[in-house]
Amino acid sequence: MSEHLRLNEAEERVKDGNWKRWGPYLSERQWGTVREDYSTDGSCWEYFPHDHARSRAYRWGEDGLLGITDRECRLCFALSLWNGKDPILKERLYGLTGPEGNHGEDCKECYYYLDSSPTHSYMKALYKYPQGEYPYADLAGEAKKRSVQDPEYELEDTGVFNESKYWDVVAEYAKNTPNDMLSRITVYNRGPETATIHVLPTLWYRNTWIWGCSHEGCTMKPKMTLMKNGKTLCSHETLGKFVFVYDVGPDGEKPEILFTENETNMKKLYDVEHYTTFAKDGFNAYVIDGVKEAVDVRCRGTKCAPHYVLEVPAGEKAVVRSRFFAESEDPGTYFGEEAFDAVFEARIKETDQFYNQVIPANCNPEERSMARQCYGGLLWSKQFYHYIVESWLGGDKATPNPPESRKSGRNVEWKHLFNRDIISMPDKWEYPWYASWDLAFHMIPFAKIDPFFAKEQLLLFLREWYMAPNGQIPAYEFQFSDVNPPVHAWAVFRVFKMTGVRGQRDRLFLARCFQKLLINFTWWVNRKDPDGKNIFSGGFLGLDNIGVFDRSRPLPTGGHLEQADGTAWMAFFCVVMLDIALELARTDPTYEDMASKFFEHFVGIIDAMNAMSGGGGLWDEKDGFYYDVLKTPTCTVPLRIRSMVGLIPLYASLTLDEEVIEKLPGFKKRLDWFMKHRPDLSSHLAYMTREDTGKGRHLLGIPSRKNLKKVLKYMLDEEEFLSPYGIRSLSKIHASQPFQFHVEGEEYRVDYVPGESNTYLFGGNSNWRGPIWLCVNYLIIESLERYDFFYGETFKVECPTGSGNMMRLKDVAKEISSRIVNLFLPDESGKRPCHGSSDLYKDDPNWKDLVLFYEYFHGDTGCGVGASHQTGWTAVVASCLEKVKKA
Repeated sequence: MSEHLRLNEAEERVKDGNWKRWGPYLSERQWGTVREDYSTDGSCWEYFPHDHARSRAYRWGEDGLLGITDRECRLCFALSLWNGKDPILKERLYGLTGPEGNHGEDCKECYYYLDSSPTHSYMKALYKYPQGEYPYADLAGEAKKRSVQDPEYELEDTGVFNESKYWDVVAEYAKNTPNDMLSRITVYNRGPETATIHVLPTLWYRNTWIWGCSHEGCTMKPKMTLMKNGKTLCSHETLGKFVFVYDVGPDGEKPEILFTENETNMKKLYDVEHYTTFAKDGFNAYVIDGVKEAVDVRCRGTKCAPHYVLEVPAGEKAVVRSRFFAESEDPGTYFGEEAFDAVFEARIKETDQFYNQVIPANCNPEERSMARQCYGGLLWSKQFYHYIVESWLGGDKATPNPPESRKSGRNVEWKHLFNRDIISMPDKWEYPWYASWDLAFHMIPFAKIDPFFAKEQLLLFLREWYMAPNGQIPAYEFQFSDVNPPVHAWAVFRVFKMTGVRGQRDRLFLARCFQKLLINFTWWVNRKDPDGKNIFSGGFLGLDNIGVFDRSRPLPTGGHLEQADGTAWMAFFCVVMLDIALELARTDPTYEDMASKFFEHFVGIIDAMNAMSGGGGLWDEKDGFYYDVLKTPTCTVPLRIRSMVGLIPLYASLTLDEEVIEKLPGFKKRLDWFMKHRPDLSSHLAYMTREDTGKGRHLLGIPSRKNLKKVLKYMLDEEEFLSPYGIRSLSKIHASQPFQFHVEGEEYRVDYVPGESNTYLFGGNSNWRGPIWLCVNYLIIESLERYDFFYGETFKVECPTGSGNMMRLKDVAKEISSRIVNLFLPDESGKRPCHGSSDLYKDDPNWKDLVLFYEYFHGDTGCGVGASHQTGWTAVVASCLEKVKKA
C-alpha cells in the first residue's frame, strides 16, 4: 500500500484505515510543565523536577525516550537503557531547568529524528548514549558557574564522547496494520572495547485512574497480565485489548519480563504508605539497585518490559525486536524475515517513494538528506497535549486541594479551554506545549506532506474549546493571554492555496476559518487599537527582547509605545483577510462587503503608519526606516533601533487585478467610490497596466515604491541586516553604535548580540537582538515575491547593497532562500554552519550526516542557538529549498 493511499484512508476514516492512531505522540518532557504544576507560586520547574519524574505519576500526559503512543495517550511504548554505570535508568531526556541554565532551560542530550512517513507507518530516530557515567552533576554544576555572558556547557564539552565511547541507539517503528506496531531497536557499540548495555523496551499505561476525575479520558484502571503462552495481554476500558510480544535476544534466549505499576512511589517521595507497593520506579530499583521486591513476581501491573542484557563487541551491533497489536488482529507469526523484517523493508520503500515525490527531483544527495530529516523532525514533533484548565484550577477529588492562590493566578480566565489533541509542538523537550504563532509556520511544510493534518490543526485553534469567547487565540500554557503575532490567517490562506489546484481547493475549510478569524480580528482591534487610530500596540509580540524596554510591562517612562511591528502585523492580518474575502466572493457575493471592509481598514492602517494625512506616523523620513514610537504626556520619541520591527511592514502587501475586481460588482462599486471620493487615502495605491492583458493592477502595500527602496537598502546591506545565512533580527550597525536610552539615571541599551542572549529578559533562552530566525525570514521572502509580482522588471535593487549587482525582487527572495538553506548543508571543508565549530559533526562518520534544526541561528556564523529540535518553524527551510530548486 502506498503512503498516499494510507493518508487518504486516514482522512476519509475508512474502516480499518485509522493509520494515524499510533504515532510519535509521546512527549520528550512532561516534568517541569505548567500543566503538572500545582504549586502555590507557579514555580513549575521546582514543583515537578527531573529527579521526581522516574518515581511520580503524571496527571496530564506522559514522556519517554524516542517513544510512541496512541492519539489519546493511553498505551505508551519507549526505550529504557542502562550502561551499567549511571545512578538511574535512562528513561527520558535530561536537561537543565529554566533557573539552572545560564541561558534558561536547555536539553543536554544528543538525539535525532531521522525519518517518518506522514501516517507514521515508518519512523526512525537515534539516541547517543554514553558508555561512561552520564555527567548529570557536572552539567548542572558547571552551568551554575557560568553567567549569561558565557557560552553554554554542552554534553560534548564534558568529554563523554571521547574515543567514541558511546552507544548509537536507533529506534525504528513500522506498522503492519493500523493496530499492529513493530519495534526494532538496534544498538551500535561505537567504542574501542566490548561493552554491555541493558535495553528495556517498555510498555505502560498512562495513569488515568488514580485522580478521581470524571472528565473525558478518565478511566477505570487497566491491566497487563503475562499469559501462559508468554504473551502479555493488555486490557483497557476504551482502547480495548492489545497483546505485547518480544523476540529472543541475540544470544537466542528469551529475557525475563518485568512488571510494575505506573503509580507514584509515595513512600520514597513523601514517606506515605500507598495501596500498592509497586511503583513507577520499580524497574529502576530492580535493575540498578537489585531490589527484587520492586517488581511484581505475579507478572501483572500497568507497566512491563523485557530486560535484555547485551554484550556487544567493539564496532558491532545488536538488535532487539518487539511488537504489540490488537488482540482481534493477531498476525499469527510475530518475528522472522517474512513476518517482521519484510514489513520494515516495505514501509521503508514506501516512505522513500513518498518523499521522492515531495522533495524536488533536482536536489543533490546532501539536500535530499537534509530535507528528509527536516520532514522527519516535523512529524516526530507531534504530541498528545492534554490540559483542561477548569479541572486543573479546581484540582481532583482524590488529591489535595490546590492552593487558594490558583483562583487568581495563571490562566484563570481560560476556564473554557479543553485541550486533548495531537498537536504540532515547537520542540518536544524545550517547548513541550503549543505556541500558536509557531504552529502557523509549522503548517506550511506540513501542507506538503499531510494537507489534511495542516488544515485540521489550523481549524482546531479556532474552535470554541480553544479560542476564547472574546476571540483571542491561546498563546501558550505559561500564559494563554499573552499576545503572539496574528499569523493564523496567513497560514490558513497559504495552506488553502497549497493543498489544491485552482478550482479544486477546499473552500469549506477557508470559509469556516474566515468566520472565526473575523472574531479574532475584532478582538485585536478592540484590545490593541482602543483609540481607533489604526496604530496598534500588542506587547512583546513573540519577539521577546527585541526592544529597549520589556514591551509586555509598563514603561519606565510612563506613556505607551506605538509599535511599528504591532501595527504592521495588523496590516498583514487585514490584507490577508481581504485576500480571503475576495477569494470567497468568487462564488458567494455576500463576502464582497467583507472585502470592502478590510480594503478600507487596510488603507487606513497604511495612512496611519506613514502619517500621510495626520502626521505622527511610524515612518522616519530622516533615516528611511520604520521605528517604534514612545509617546508620553510630554514628548513623542522615535526609538531608532534598526531591527526586524522595521522590516515587518514589508509583509503587508497585495496585488489586485482589475480582471478579478470586474467579476465582483459589489466590491468594484465600493472601490470606485473610494478611489474617487477619498483621494487622501487612495493615493497609497500604486497602479500599473499589464502588458499581456492591457488591464490595470493595483498594489496595496505599506511602504511606497520610494520608501521600499530605502528599507531594502538597509536590509540587503551585509554590514546591517544581510548575513551569509539570511536576514538578521537586528542590524549589525548596533555592534558599533548601540542604542541607548536614559530614564531617571537608568540606562536602557540595545547592542548587536548575534548569538545567545546577554540578558535575562524573558528567561534569557531567546534572543532577537541579532540572530537569524527562519519564521520572519520566510515572510520576508514571500513579501519580496509579492512585490516582484507587481513591479516585475521595473524594480531592481543592489544585492548585496553596494555590490553593483542589480537584481529583481524575486531573485533577491531566491538569494535569501539559498543563504538559509546553506545553514544546513556542508561547505567545502565538510562543516555545516548550523553545527558551529564542532569537529564531531564535521569529520566523524557517525555524526557528520546528522542535522539539527535549531530555534534560531548566530547572525554571523550561522551556528544553531536555542532549542535544538525546533523542526517546527525551522522546517520552513524545506520550503526555502523548493524555492531555490524551482526553475
